[in-house]
Amino acid sequence: MIISKTMNKNDRNKYYSHVRPEMSEFVLKDAKKILDIGCGEGQFSMQFRDRAETWGVEMNPDIAKEAQKHLFKVFAGDISSNLNNLPNNYFDCIVFNDVLEHMTDPYSLLKEIKSKLSPTGVIVCSIPNIRHISIIKKYLIKGQWKYEDFGIMDRTHFRFFTYKSIIEMFTDSGYDMLKIKGINASSWWKSLPINILTLGFFWDTRYIQFACMAKPK
Repeated sequence: MIISKTMNKNDRNKYYSHVRPEMSEFVLKDAKKILDIGCGEGQFSMQFRDRAETWGVEMNPDIAKEAQKHLFKVFAGDISSNLNNLPNNYFDCIVFNDVLEHMTDPYSLLKEIKSKLSPTGVIVCSIPNIRHISIIKKYLIKGQWKYEDFGIMDRTHFRFFTYKSIIEMFTDSGYDMLKIKGINASSWWKSLPINILTLGFFWDTRYIQFACMAKPK
């Protein structure tokens, strides 16, 4: 994970310690070897360590040390520089929880990391939705395109995605999308007027993120 230097201490701690229960259902129950990219303190993958060998990669070296207390093996640094440290044809599930948008070239990474998946392995990820109603209101109504310390407009995001572009990214990178679902939905009333006027065209604006599961073709 990457965070802004301007973020206060409490927000920094929360950033690295998310459990992300809404993503747990996407991790296959029979996965025996799990790799968590941007694992933070390891809170998410800790849920599976009783039934799986849990690995992590974390950019922040201090946070990586904390994650090592909870996971089987953790590498500090970015995933690209650690690819050679990871075994080939090994992981049943590779997780990117709000990570791909921080990368300058997530397409190349998705292609390269295929070699680390087991024959039945899958990629699981959550990705912020730039078409969320809050962003539409700020951009179209208020004329704002303002970066923030965290969230959809995190100032460390290099890429922005919609429901369609997430599917396109995986398809173009040689994957089949097995499942994609909106998560962390805002209240219906926030996006209801625009959906009534457009006959549901903006159905996706309710979701802060999309979670998905994809498998190499």
